[in-house]
Amino acid sequence: MEEKKTTISNSCSFAGIRPAMADLPYPQIQVECQNLAYANLLSNDYCGAVSEMSAITQYINNENRLSAMQCPLAKTLLGIAMAEMMHLQKLGEMIVLLGGQIDFTAVQQNGRKRMWTPEYLNIPTQAKQMLMADIEAEKAAISQYRMHMKMIKDSCVNAVLIRIIRDEEYHIMILRALIDEYC
Repeated sequence: MEEKKTTISNSCSFAGIRPAMADLPYPQIQVECQNLAYANLLSNDYCGAVSEMSAITQYINNENRLSAMQCPLAKTLLGIAMAEMMHLQKLGEMIVLLGGQIDFTAVQQNGRKRMWTPEYLNIPTQAKQMLMADIEAEKAAISQYRMHMKMIKDSCVNAVLIRIIRDEEYHIMILRALIDEYC
């Protein structure tokens, strides 16, 4: 007699998920001239403690842990992660155009390089705390982008950073709505 095996599966389908982005065009990715200091600043936005790399990883981790039980919430988080991936790509392009390198290290103010690490992430276990941590990370990113814009005197770079900030503000709005709806 054959024993019947049971399986556990996740029925949440992620087909058709699109990046959660403000409905605005991005400026062309270009720089006025090479500037390694600007590239180093952007390396922190790319893969520092407060960075697109951290945001992507945190959103994907939260999405993975929520998808089996809260599929609509997980789908939204994946859409936000996809937007953060696009930000990472645009920052990477600008870093290279500015004369920097993409090696997943952020150049600190003292010139030392620090490799990205998952230690940068805030990974709570409850959905509401996940969303609150995501909101705080978005706010920190906006603050860091604004600080970097004051230091960068390249209008092409700053135009892209302004556009990225619009997405980050949009993400905060979405995350607050998710807390209201699901938590």
